[in-house]
Amino acid sequence: MAGRIRSEDVALVRDRVSVADVIGEHVTLKSAGGGNLKGLCPFHDERTPSFNVTPSRGFWHCFGCGAGGDAISFLTQLEHLSFGEAVERLAAKAGITLHYETSEGRPSSSRGKPGQRQRLLAAHAEAAQFYAEQLSTPGAQLARQFLTGRGFDQNAAQAYGCGYAPDSWDALTKHLRTKGFTNEELTLGGLAKPARSGSLIDRFRNRLIWPIHDITGDVIGFGARRLAEDDNGPKYLNTPETPLYKKSQVLYGINSAKREIAKRGQVVIVEGYTDVMACHLAGVPTAVATCGTAFGSDHITVLRRLLMDTDTFGGEIIFTFDGDEAGQRAALKAFADEQRFVAQTFIAVSPGGMDPCDLRMHSGDAAVRDLVAGRERLVEFALRSTIGNYDLDSVEGRVAALRATAPLIAQIKDRSLRPGYVQWLAGRLGEDVDTVRKWANAASKREAPPTHPAARATAVSSPQRMAEREALKLALQYPQLAGPYFDQVDAEYFDDPLHSVVRAGIGTAGGAGTSPGGANWIASITDACPDLAAAALVAELAVEPLRLDTEPDAFYVNTTMATVQRPKVERQVTGIKSRLQRVNPQTDQDEYMRLFSELVTLEQRLRGLREQVSRGV
Repeated sequence: MAGRIRSEDVALVRDRVSVADVIGEHVTLKSAGGGNLKGLCPFHDERTPSFNVTPSRGFWHCFGCGAGGDAISFLTQLEHLSFGEAVERLAAKAGITLHYETSEGRPSSSRGKPGQRQRLLAAHAEAAQFYAEQLSTPGAQLARQFLTGRGFDQNAAQAYGCGYAPDSWDALTKHLRTKGFTNEELTLGGLAKPARSGSLIDRFRNRLIWPIHDITGDVIGFGARRLAEDDNGPKYLNTPETPLYKKSQVLYGINSAKREIAKRGQVVIVEGYTDVMACHLAGVPTAVATCGTAFGSDHITVLRRLLMDTDTFGGEIIFTFDGDEAGQRAALKAFADEQRFVAQTFIAVSPGGMDPCDLRMHSGDAAVRDLVAGRERLVEFALRSTIGNYDLDSVEGRVAALRATAPLIAQIKDRSLRPGYVQWLAGRLGEDVDTVRKWANAASKREAPPTHPAARATAVSSPQRMAEREALKLALQYPQLAGPYFDQVDAEYFDDPLHSVVRAGIGTAGGAGTSPGGANWIASITDACPDLAAAALVAELAVEPLRLDTEPDAFYVNTTMATVQRPKVERQVTGIKSRLQRVNPQTDQDEYMRLFSELVTLEQRLRGLREQVSRGV
């Protein structure tokens, strides 16, 4: 069993390795004067940089969270390595040969067994080389055709390490075994998987391969594109979750783009591997893409550190989504996430909704650069997309559009921009600026909006609106408690159009009673809301406190749902009574009796709702 690393070697690693270079792989550092550097702390969320590095002493310290140490401790804390693994990693980069001691303190002639992470990284590096070599074989013809068909020549394929997984069950597995890697290591690293027979087979077969690097440049996983028409697997298949590969944190192209991101204060978020390649080759070297998952909070954390995203150094986040409905939903989710950025967020949508790779093929490199240069502020895109869902030629349509867009203006984090967007929205809707401002202010304070001057008769009353909001909050935050009552009340009982859309989205997501709650529940409802403003409202209601000082119970849920239903049932009763007045019981007895029976049922139901509401007051 390997002993500990000799103390003299550890000291040599500390002397030879630059703490600024090690940290600079993960955090953008800027001069803080006196030879010190400063950046955003990777160990806690902050808007003002409190993470300090002193290269002359080889030390770092965060005045925000209190963490500190040298280059070795930085890696142990950031990447959860053992002390030995961190030393081995730094020594390998610095070209230092390590020596190990036995338990008796004597020098060991053996270098010792590397840590698990180092072994997995070595296996992935060997796999990447194997795949790259396979790309030139006769069996990889379809893979080469795919690349050339999308505008990537041999040099581009080599630059991005593109490869080919042979049409064989275990070609990579056999190769890695000859290099000394064990079945357990191949399985743990996601490079191979057990077959039904019990033998080990390759995870990727007959697919075009992209190596996925972490921010330091190490290969930690692979993305694989289907080539054969008879391949029943997914179009794109990624490495599963492993000790190296965490898809919620991985950004394809980050190792190549990180220096330009820090230099330009800009990052371009695209959707796929070929889009990253196309952008980089076209002169947009700040492009990155997520790998098999939506852009989320962990990705934001990585980018904020690189952008030096602070009140002083805020940059630009540019999303390239399609202009279709799915792209609009993704854009709204990004707009909700932008509250975590200090930087301004933009969206770039190409003519015809082409992605950057298709755009480069169709119109050349300059078109890709023009796409990014012609970016539009994300808030403006969200407002335009939302307005497009309503008929602005009618009073009802303008009121509904104002109701839907006022919360978006309220979410603009830079308050100095809000007046300008109030004027912009007023112009688009043909409304008075003061009216739009009042609605935006009400949304900002989470109050009921003022009654629209031209639609007072149709405005939703404040108590009713609050009850609807409370019902939706219960379904979002306490689905198992609310489900038995909430799921019985259809979207038609929600008078607010936006509330009705969210209620329908909850139904599409499976209903509150089927969910254990949590982030996945909220995400499923957001995805089920086709309306951008409704999806934004989901994010708002998921965290808005209930109008209750204690934990809700079944009685509170039942009372809330009764309050929601009562106005519609009251209108139904009034409508039936009016129709009964117009039906002659002598000549149209069947219709009269049908309506009378319906009225009796509705009045009985209304009494029950009123009693429930009165008990809850």
